[in-house]
Amino acid sequence: MTRKIVIVLGVLLVAVIAIGAVSAQDDEEPFRLTIMHTNDVHGHHEPQRDGNGGAAREATVVNQIRDEVENSLLLDGGDRFTGTLFHQQWRGQDSVQIMNAIGYDAMTLGNHEFDDGSQILADFINGLNFPVVTANVDFSDNELLAGLVDPWVVLDVNGENVGIIGLVTPETEILSSPADDLVFEHDLIAVTQNAVDELTAMGVDKIILLTHIGFAADQMVAQGVSGVDIVVGGHTNTFLSNIYAGAEGEYPLVLESASGEPVLVVQASTATVYLGRLDVEFDANGVLSDWEGDAILLSRYITPDPEVSDIVAGLAEPIEELRMTPVGTAGVFLTGDRTVCRAQECNLGNLITDALRNETGAQITFQNAGGIRADIDEGEVTLGEVLTVLPFGNLVSTFELTGEEVIAALENGVSRITLGDDGLIDRSDLSGRFPQVSGIRYSYDASAEPGNRIVSVEVLNDAGEFEPIDPEAVYTVAANDFMRGGGDGYEVFVTAANAYDFGRPLDQVVAEYIEANSPVAPEVEGRITEVNGADR
Repeated sequence: MTRKIVIVLGVLLVAVIAIGAVSAQDDEEPFRLTIMHTNDVHGHHEPQRDGNGGAAREATVVNQIRDEVENSLLLDGGDRFTGTLFHQQWRGQDSVQIMNAIGYDAMTLGNHEFDDGSQILADFINGLNFPVVTANVDFSDNELLAGLVDPWVVLDVNGENVGIIGLVTPETEILSSPADDLVFEHDLIAVTQNAVDELTAMGVDKIILLTHIGFAADQMVAQGVSGVDIVVGGHTNTFLSNIYAGAEGEYPLVLESASGEPVLVVQASTATVYLGRLDVEFDANGVLSDWEGDAILLSRYITPDPEVSDIVAGLAEPIEELRMTPVGTAGVFLTGDRTVCRAQECNLGNLITDALRNETGAQITFQNAGGIRADIDEGEVTLGEVLTVLPFGNLVSTFELTGEEVIAALENGVSRITLGDDGLIDRSDLSGRFPQVSGIRYSYDASAEPGNRIVSVEVLNDAGEFEPIDPEAVYTVAANDFMRGGGDGYEVFVTAANAYDFGRPLDQVVAEYIEANSPVAPEVEGRITEVNGADR
């Protein structure tokens, strides 16, 4: 497949990309297009622990679909950066190699693309063989990024023009580290409508909005704008499917635009586990007339593409050395033993939750003990040891809870503790939901009925003193994204106010905390007390 980029001068730069052989379309015949899409990859190029996923299997499926259909596009909804050691080692150049090899046609920027500064982002964009589009950021005053990102692009697909408009969440200003000279526009509907109007004036009547603004914002813009046909989204890791368990809705979500025409919204989870496939048909007026599609599991039974497999393997070679990199020292033995951390306060749980509080500024932080998987010996601490303790790739979530909801979360956390005939905690059957905490201290009675076990909760105030929690007050809270999504029974977190689930990787936060505070020597200091068992 050959690609040629032609720059057209006008009000804005338009990149026109010839895809495949150009052939005239009969105006009376429908135009059929297959859109393949990914989002929120976060450096997950290798298969997951269950063997599913990965860039090489994605390449296999993409190539198969391209062989099956006449017209196709492969799009990405941003957040290629931040999440695994691939990004820590390669700072975006890993995705450059992989995306170019697979043959992406366009992407928009995610908030995490701004994590490492303008130079890293410019190097990333300059390395790509396809355009990057983001309409709601003004890059013109940044000497490194000016001219690299267009608001939109027109792709020539077998003689048919398809407009692609990009959007990134305006919250990037506070969620990442963009340069001060980048200006983010917050009125996404106005920005999108302006771009649509420019494309429409050029005669483009098939328009895809490629976003990193989140599923709720996608729906808002889709219904508030005229002229957008399809929204390919990212940012909230939303999983839409008609066939797989755990989906958050049907694929695609069908809405009505401001002008009364159908508009489709899709998103494909995260971490290169699924590839979205949307097959659409446009009538002679550029209006959607038919559609179908779903997420495709990149199953472990799919033969990986050999070329991309070799690229990933080559990128992985230096990572083992990176795992051996010292991040600091421990002045004491850090206990992550499940028989301790899943029933009582442990010093490694204190370190992790303190790191969370330091990262976010939250008043209260939680870590489920099941997410603590190993001890760390006294002495030098390596990045590999941190990853062994925290192996799940969780991101930091921030949100708000009332004091009553905090108490409910703690009740859930201690609900599975059981006592043996001797009155001691049964440590042979401990639940990973047990909460390690920072910014609060609590006591519980394991002999009481679940749901009525929390005896007292106190919150650290601005004066550095503990005071009883106020059930009606609102507190800022941080935890890992697994807990925020309701994992380990923390359903009260799911409906939390002002939630953001896509902070930095927890392992990275903890590693940096150890580095900044070495030698770390957290103590067991009375944050958690079991008040009725003999085992205290």
